[in-house]
Amino acid sequence: MKFVDEFRSEAIARRLAAQIAEVAGKRPCLIMEVCGGHTHTIYKHGLEHYLPDNVTLVHGPGCPVCVIPMGRLDDAIAIAEQHNVIFTSFGDMMRVPGSRGSLLDAKARGADIRIVYSPLDALNLARRNPARHIVFFAIGFETTAPSTVMTLLRTRAEGLHNFSVFCNHVTIIPAIKAILDSPDLRLNGFIGPGHVSTVIGCRPYEFIARAYHKPIVVACFEPLDILQAIYMILKQIAEGRADVENQYTRAVTWEGNPRAQQVLNEVMELRPFFEWRGLGSIAHSALKLRDGFAAYDAEQQFSLPGIRVADPKACQCGEVLRGTLKPWECKVFGTACTPETPIGSCMVSSEGACAAYYNYGRFIKERLRVSASPSS
Repeated sequence: MKFVDEFRSEAIARRLAAQIAEVAGKRPCLIMEVCGGHTHTIYKHGLEHYLPDNVTLVHGPGCPVCVIPMGRLDDAIAIAEQHNVIFTSFGDMMRVPGSRGSLLDAKARGADIRIVYSPLDALNLARRNPARHIVFFAIGFETTAPSTVMTLLRTRAEGLHNFSVFCNHVTIIPAIKAILDSPDLRLNGFIGPGHVSTVIGCRPYEFIARAYHKPIVVACFEPLDILQAIYMILKQIAEGRADVENQYTRAVTWEGNPRAQQVLNEVMELRPFFEWRGLGSIAHSALKLRDGFAAYDAEQQFSLPGIRVADPKACQCGEVLRGTLKPWECKVFGTACTPETPIGSCMVSSEGACAAYYNYGRFIKERLRVSASPSS
């Protein structure tokens, strides 16, 4: 790739659309894009309009901000409000609501909460503030976990004792399996996450094809990448195949990144259970620090409420994350729940499906309704 517009060519997109329509035939097909980054590309560039009516895209649980339950937000706020703590977080988490408000609300109440762009920024704060305890709110799938791990290894090497991590890293494979085992959704295929796969590779998805007989194509995030991945999925279905294929060959390998996997295994291990917003408690679906790193584990250093908090009744983020509900079908979408006044996490994150619909597609449904009415 030399320029990004190589992957945004309308002429090539229309050729791909014609190929998709031909291979799709008339059979209904439901494809889930697992990653929220794919969702935003789809609606930012209007890719749904390049697909035939019988091919439908649904959104999965691949937004790391969206899947953090309210109870974990309450735990984060409890840490942030401790004496002598500087709590650091990525900007996406600042406005996600817990039962006691958001991190921004806690900051307004006096907690020292700061936005950082990497865990190394938080580590720099620890170096500059030796009399304060710095906590980093670690979130993300396997994509961002290696950066947390490398920061912890550097912390230990430097002998710093005023830095810890509130670990909320989650893993993608158990979430996909939970979706596949759900009775609410009958999917025909998956667009696999791109960034996660640069770390874990393609091999972990083999069970999807082998045990569930569903095709999955790992894809990059540009419009032509996603359209090509859809074509590859439909071609598998038309040929009666269910394989793991890699569209994102310019960055993803079959085995992934061995060094990243090695350091992850050195510093972290799987939790027995972890609660996901909308999906409930899933076994072995999140990471925690190993006992050898307990001195850097905020869950070991601070007393936390650890209480499960139910989502507000009006919020339907759970159904959106499971792919059983389109964002605009939520009762409060675009009215009580907006990016300025979010009720649920899917409206906050830069990868959230509700935010994608609101920013890029909030009027699509209304336009379709008006154009279909007899008086139009």
